[in-house]
Amino acid sequence: MNEDFLTELAKLKETGVACVVVTLVNVRGSAPQEIGARIIVGSKGLLYGTVGGGKVETKAIAEAFKLLLSESKHLYVDWNLQTDVGMTCGGVVGFYFEKILPLSNWKIAVFGAGHVAQELIRLLVKLDCDITCVDPRNEWLDKIPDHFRLKKIQTNEMKSVLITLAPSTFIASMTMGHAFDQPILLEAMTKFKFPYIGVIGSDSKAKILKEELKKNGVSETLLLELHCPIGESFGNNSPAEIGISIVAQLIKNRDKIYAIRY
Repeated sequence: MNEDFLTELAKLKETGVACVVVTLVNVRGSAPQEIGARIIVGSKGLLYGTVGGGKVETKAIAEAFKLLLSESKHLYVDWNLQTDVGMTCGGVVGFYFEKILPLSNWKIAVFGAGHVAQELIRLLVKLDCDITCVDPRNEWLDKIPDHFRLKKIQTNEMKSVLITLAPSTFIASMTMGHAFDQPILLEAMTKFKFPYIGVIGSDSKAKILKEELKKNGVSETLLLELHCPIGESFGNNSPAEIGISIVAQLIKNRDKIYAIRY
C-alpha cells in the first residue's frame, strides 16, 4: 500500500466516511491496469485512485455501491472484460472489494509503551477499536508499528492526555512503574468517569496503590471498580500472555458495558 492511499483512507475513517476499497488482484490476458491498482469508493462516488477508468472502473464503482448498502463486508469478482464489461480487451480481471467503516465507538488509551504494551497494542489493532498510546519515550513508541487505528503521543505529562480522551475511553495504565501510574490513575478516577480503568502490577502493588489513592480522595466504590492487577487470571507472566489476558478482560468489560457484540 502506498503512503498516499493510507493517508486518504485514514482521513476518511477519521471523518466518519464509510467507503469500499477495490483492489485489482488478478489479471489474465490484457487489462487496463496492473495488479495492485486500487480505488476508494464512497456514497458520492470515486474518492481516490483508478483501476483503469472507462467501463471497468464504472462497473467496479457500481459494485462498490451495492456492497456499501449490503450487510456484507467483502466481495471477490472475476469479470471477463468482453462478455461481462463490454470492452474490446480479451482479458479477465479479479477484483477484491472491502468495506471500510468509520472509526470505532470503542476507544482504548494505553499509558506506557513498554514490553507488555507492545504486545497488547499489536493485538488491539486487530480489533474494531481506536487506540491511543502515551509514553514519554519516543524510542519505545517508535517500536510499535504504525497503524491507522493507533495514535501515538509522546509527552512527559502523561496525565494531561486524559482530558483529550472521549468519556467512553477504556484506560489501561502500564507505565515504567508505580510512580508514573499513580498520577494517571488519581487524575482519571477523581476528575473523570471512564467506564474501565486497569493498571498493571502485582497483588502487593495493588494494595499499596489503592491505599494511596484512597488517601488522595478516591472513594471505596471507585477502588472496587479498579482492575489491578489488570487482565484475566490465566497464562504466565510473559508480555505476550499478559497482553492476551488484558485483551480478554477488555472485551469482557466492553460487552458488559455496551451489551453488544462487535
